[in-house]
Amino acid sequence: MLNSVDRLLFVRGVPIFKELRDDFLVRLASIMDELSFPAKHTIFTEGQEGRSLYIVVSGRVRVHIGNQDLAQLEQGTCFGEMSLFDAEPRSASVTTIEPCDCLVLTQQQLYEAIDETPGIAVNIIRLLSRRIRELNHKLNSQEVKEQNLAPVLHRAPNFR
Repeated sequence: MLNSVDRLLFVRGVPIFKELRDDFLVRLASIMDELSFPAKHTIFTEGQEGRSLYIVVSGRVRVHIGNQDLAQLEQGTCFGEMSLFDAEPRSASVTTIEPCDCLVLTQQQLYEAIDETPGIAVNIIRLLSRRIRELNHKLNSQEVKEQNLAPVLHRAPNFR
């Protein structure tokens, strides 16, 4: 997959790691595992215990609950980070859309990294906040559409 220099450059571009010092990034990049998945492979399912964060190196994944897609993630994005902090079951499933390579950071590796560099925790909190805002925006947009359709549907003739 990636040699050590390419891995460092790649990890540096991931939003949650952007503000970290190079010496920390070198260490972090070196401890991550690399995994490859075929197309249409379920990486994890909703409700499963999770203790690792994944970063998409290549390919695309879909985040979904049942058949409802929540997001599609591409190169440089991460997923699975919530279970690193709250030890709750996975809130959604993640399935590859096409063959996919990922870097994986375990909970233990992350906690050791946060002890050394607390700024990583702040970056992850920002990422989680951004994702919550995006989901709220989607939900609000959907509610507005439904409210705008309600009067039209109410006045529509009833053909029986």
